[in-house]
Amino acid sequence: MACTSCSTSDGGAPKGCKNNGTCGTDSCNKLTVFDWLSNMTLPSGEAPFDCVEVRFKNGRKEFYRNTEKLTLSIGDIIATVASPGHDIGIVTLTGELVRVQMKKKGVSPTSNEVPKIYRKASQKDIDIWSTARDKEEPMKVRARELAIAHKLEMKISDIEFQGDGSKATFYYTANDRVDFRLLIKDFAKEFSTRVEMKQVGFRQEAARLGGIGSCGRELCCSTWLTDFRSVNTSAARYQQLSLNPQKLAGQCGKLKCCLNYELDTYMDALKGFPDFDTKLVTEKGDAVCQKQDIFKGLMWFAYTNNFANWHVLKIDKVQEIIAENKQKKKVSALEDYAIEIIQEIEKDFNNAMGQESLTRFDQPKKKKKPTRKIKPAGEKVTTENQDQPASENKSNNPRPAGNKPKQANKKPSNNKNVPKGENTPNPQPRKPIIITKNENKK
Repeated sequence: MACTSCSTSDGGAPKGCKNNGTCGTDSCNKLTVFDWLSNMTLPSGEAPFDCVEVRFKNGRKEFYRNTEKLTLSIGDIIATVASPGHDIGIVTLTGELVRVQMKKKGVSPTSNEVPKIYRKASQKDIDIWSTARDKEEPMKVRARELAIAHKLEMKISDIEFQGDGSKATFYYTANDRVDFRLLIKDFAKEFSTRVEMKQVGFRQEAARLGGIGSCGRELCCSTWLTDFRSVNTSAARYQQLSLNPQKLAGQCGKLKCCLNYELDTYMDALKGFPDFDTKLVTEKGDAVCQKQDIFKGLMWFAYTNNFANWHVLKIDKVQEIIAENKQKKKVSALEDYAIEIIQEIEKDFNNAMGQESLTRFDQPKKKKKPTRKIKPAGEKVTTENQDQPASENKSNNPRPAGNKPKQANKKPSNNKNVPKGENTPNPQPRKPIIITKNENKK
């Protein structure tokens, strides 16, 4: 960004002029043309070309004649002829390069139909123009509501005010013809201005609004592409692309214009290939083409009685088999002409820093410890045969493991004055005395 309003502020963050492609100093214009003749001086006695290129909102460009011989340069804001009143635009190209652009667009430089320039825009003109531009976004929302109320199958895509604010042009898209006579009356009553309706195609709508394509770059139609060529599905077939409308369609809903960019290269590469429908006659049976690699010069064939096994042949080998078939001769088998493709081992790159992990900044979750149920302190453990001796109870009713009564972990008392045998607040646990039958007899 070269203009002051789009330059970076403190901390490196861009300020942003919020003009969305209508920068007043021509630093972020759409569809700009590089003037490579700007440093060249005219021969002596030659007058500069009297036409200039003027850009309006969203890439709309017109050619105007400089009848007043004003000193204009790229980025100047000027007032031009409009019907009615005047319009405000920005000069995007001057000099001899305008003559080349007019010839490209089919506009005659000597024609009397080329409108003229009034003057350079004053500060009052710029204030009226900017005020009218601020009304466009809320008007678009209200215009869509009125179109929906009339149940019209149309979409109001954009609104452009004239420079003097006397007229508003509503751009819309529709699949069929729309009767909007009642809608225009409501627009004129609601917005109190002259209304002009203009239908545009879906490609033109995407070019006016702009956006980001699936490639990650700005749309070609809104940055440098000025003419829309027809795109057919045959362009995708020649490039062996899957006919998936979700992948082949652009933001406009039509086929992408970039499908034509590499089509000529594919067409030149396909000149040395035989037809895709060519059949190879062998002793094992007929073989048909299943796949072809244009840039490696390979074709995959399979027998009609066994489509599971494919054989890879080079183009020259296929041409030899076709030449033999034209002489009404059959080759032995495709295996004699096939080649083996060695699959390359894919390199596995491991990131030692672990930057590919999406959860590398998350804190590890703590594992919850299992909760144990503790019995209340006053509960006594009862047994069925309490009157029998301890030895018999132990032998007859052994207590299952895990059901032993839990003893509280009490620390022994450090009080030495307490006599032995008396109940102490923290008695030490004693070992159980086991009495056997032999000891009782003695």
